[in-house]
Parts: sequence; C-alpha cells; structure tokens
Amino acid sequence: MPELDLLHLPKSGPLLGLDPGAKSVGVAVSDSLRMIATPLEIIPRGRKLRPVLERLFEIYDDRACAGLIVGLPLNLDGSSGPRVQAAKALVHNILNHRDVPLAFQDERLSSAEAERVMIDADLSRARRAEAIDASAAAIILQTALDRLANAD
Repeated sequence: MPELDLLHLPKSGPLLGLDPGAKSVGVAVSDSLRMIATPLEIIPRGRKLRPVLERLFEIYDDRACAGLIVGLPLNLDGSSGPRVQAAKALVHNILNHRDVPLAFQDERLSSAEAERVMIDADLSRARRAEAIDASAAAIILQTALDRLANAD
C-alpha cells in the first residue's frame, strides 16, 4: 500500500473525509482552503461495493477534490481490531478502483463527539441517527485539516 500519511497529500484543493462503517460510509468535504469540514452525505453500503465507490468518486470529481482522508477506527488503547482491518480493506478497494492521494486519520471517539454535538444542538434521536456518520466524517476531516495546518 502507498504512503498514507497526511503530509504526502497534495498541498492544495478540497479533501473528502470518510467515516467507514459496516452499513454506510459517512462523507464530508473541506473547502478549497482546507479550513472547514462540512458533513455532506451518507452512502449506504449494500452487498456490493461498486455502487459505493461510484458514488464516492462522483462526489470526489464534482467537488474537484485533491485527496481522501479515511477514518482509522483504532481501539482506545491504540491497537488495531477488526474495524481497522475493514477500513484498510475499504482503502485497498478504493485504490484499486482509482489511484488517488489518500491518508488515514485516527478516528477514536469521533462518533461519540458527533453525537454530543448533535445532542447539544437539540437534534432528535431519529435525526441524529440519520446524520451521525456524515458528522463523524466531518470531525475526522476537521482533525486532519487542523493537523495539516499545524504541520506547516
């Protein structure tokens, strides 16, 4: 697998953030200046991965993105588990579909943080369930954007 570190991404252009899950992939996008991550949509995962990849790259191309940030669901102690292997398998499939700049971002507690923000915003439980994956993707992407800004 190619180098998947943030510093190997192109220096400019919007980035897509992904929160890979078993049932869906949350998608967020940054602005072209890479200052703000915004939740975009949730791509449902079915039995076949091809429709997910097609939709992902449709968004990628429509937004003229320069790379992908994929959440890496490490355990709280930093170790890898089955969810990390699933995220790496998704990345493998993404890169087989199209070779694009890509980096991992530790996503520990991103879903919990997204849930807390939505509770604070007084969203109903049903609305939170609909939006959690895209919101988690935005938190993953924003964390990566902040790291990139501080790396300069």
